[in-house]
Amino acid sequence: MRARCYAETWPLRTSFVISRGARTHAEVVVVELHTGTHRGIGECTPYPRYGESVSSVLAQLEPVLRDVQAGLDRQQLQSRMPAGAARNALDCALADLEAAASGGVGGQPESLTTVQTLVVDEPEAMAVAAAEAVADGVSVLKLKLDDRLVLERVGAVRQAAPEAQLVIDANEAWSRDTLIGRCQQIAELGVAMLEQPLPADDDEFLATFSHPLPICADESCHTRKDLPRLQGRYEMINIKLDKTGGITEALALAEAGKSCGFDLMLGCMLCTSRAIRAAWPLGSKVRFRDLDGPTWLAKDVDPPLRFTGGRVYWG
Repeated sequence: MRARCYAETWPLRTSFVISRGARTHAEVVVVELHTGTHRGIGECTPYPRYGESVSSVLAQLEPVLRDVQAGLDRQQLQSRMPAGAARNALDCALADLEAAASGGVGGQPESLTTVQTLVVDEPEAMAVAAAEAVADGVSVLKLKLDDRLVLERVGAVRQAAPEAQLVIDANEAWSRDTLIGRCQQIAELGVAMLEQPLPADDDEFLATFSHPLPICADESCHTRKDLPRLQGRYEMINIKLDKTGGITEALALAEAGKSCGFDLMLGCMLCTSRAIRAAWPLGSKVRFRDLDGPTWLAKDVDPPLRFTGGRVYWG
């Protein structure tokens, strides 16, 4: 088997703004495996929030790729590398290679619903973006928010999209002081779910009050090892392959999370369609799907997935 990894930079069509700042490019690392007959490909997005960079991920992958060429398989990989972006790219490449060798993965849906993300902006601009999205057929909007103008932004979006389902992602930007009151206020505005309002190292506060809407763990949930700590704090977990370290652990986390009583969300990073294809087996197992990462690219991989009307199509 031949194996290689390399970095790619994909310009965005517009800035992607969250509470941590703005991004104008998606930086990904790709793993390719070739047997001579079949090819497997995987992609990850290194995330500075977790101490990752393109260079650190490439450095993690290089020695393990030699092990893969010597016969390391997907199950052995789980203990060979820690969960994270690097293992994700390699795990998904191995899974893709297995699928290619067996003739593809059958029984998967041809399309999946997805949220459309609205990035942090002034209330009026977010309202315009919401109206445009629902006019295109989107039914679930995900609002990226920081700690400023929260009710004004949610109220403006709700007025512009009165029938849309709204979810909020604060990316750890809120504080204990305002959280309880804010939860009640956004619940009254019809928000269906709140994602990671507090920093992951401060989320024990979530266990001290009754939640008027479901709260979802993102930065607080990476693998099955996190589940015991999350019980009593969250009602939902956001599964991302870059956190779990690939589709192998992601599927196991989904099963374990459901067994523990959590609702599930499937998320993504800024990525190409390759990363969404890798996560596809999880699509029918979750309540919410946040798969719109490729829609932020100025240009996607060829062939791309097709996004329209709040759905993503495999073909």
